[in-house]
Amino acid sequence: MKITANQKNLKKALLVVERVVSRNTSLPILNNILLKTENGRLKISATNLEIGINFLIGAKIDETGEIAVPARIISDFISNISDEKVSMSTKNNILSIDSDKYKTQILGFDTKDFPIIPKIKSSPFCEIQAKLLRDSLAAVFDSVAVSEARPELAGVFTGFDKGSVVFAATDSFRLTEKITNLKNSDHKILILPRNTVAELIRTLSDTEGDIRLLIGDNQIAFANDDLEIVSRLVDGSYPDYKKVIPEKFISRVLVDKNELEKNVRLTGIFSSNISDIKIKCQEGKLCLVAKNSDRGEIESEVESVLKNEPFELSLNFHYLLDGLKVINSPKVIIEFTGQNSPLVLRQGDGGKDVVYLIMPLRN
Repeated sequence: MKITANQKNLKKALLVVERVVSRNTSLPILNNILLKTENGRLKISATNLEIGINFLIGAKIDETGEIAVPARIISDFISNISDEKVSMSTKNNILSIDSDKYKTQILGFDTKDFPIIPKIKSSPFCEIQAKLLRDSLAAVFDSVAVSEARPELAGVFTGFDKGSVVFAATDSFRLTEKITNLKNSDHKILILPRNTVAELIRTLSDTEGDIRLLIGDNQIAFANDDLEIVSRLVDGSYPDYKKVIPEKFISRVLVDKNELEKNVRLTGIFSSNISDIKIKCQEGKLCLVAKNSDRGEIESEVESVLKNEPFELSLNFHYLLDGLKVINSPKVIIEFTGQNSPLVLRQGDGGKDVVYLIMPLRN
């Protein structure tokens, strides 16, 4: 292999693919990045056997070829040089990198042991703007279960239909549903693994344009002309979470989102080791109370509009902050549905694209 590439483009590609590289002692080849010439461009690939990423950049190809090199070494080196152009060549599993100011050699590996990242050959069933996909996944990500005890909950429910896609996640303490409009899509229901969702949120933050979605044998690919992320899907069926979302409420409160968020943070300073705060909703005001035997206590008030009866309950203030984060209207609606029933957060402007539930703490 003998190529010349732009340092900035190479750095960007390496930083993207490096994140999925596994620090694997039993399979050392997974600690590497694959460099390969393909169709007049340089393809940079990495996989941890759950997620695979291919990133293609423009390059001047003098000789085709491929090599696997340690991810951290090549990424650190390319990230810390400032020369505009980088020349790379391979011989006897050694990668030589030359620029105006530097000449280096990195010991590489034969690519025959590098795992094949599956190529999904089916036609795209859906296209979605990269930013829209990223924002929708970010909205539900905090509610994904961390534990793998129930694998389906350690993922994001994704339901495609004509005109929309529904993303939902729950760890049984809170639940988020985000509905996003689409121009067109085939009907499909699947579960995206937590790690894949995290990687998509990170990678798509710097990606513009549309992303094509392709489904294969229990796998999904997210692709554009330069980037491809291939992931396995979670086996099993997602619980029917819709049954948990209350259709009626006992009381409803309208409150300024930023004011409530600020006061929740202040009240949380004095919460106990279970992060509990008490919410008391009365006519014209919402009170937040917390007490800690080692720190002290606090009571704060936020102006609000109450419909129906006053109520009070205790909940985890971190979960409440996570819910306020996904509400993108100036005001937020809080619905009380009973002492041992979920507290529901909705958009204050009447929008129905986001619903967030929190289970209250038992007194």
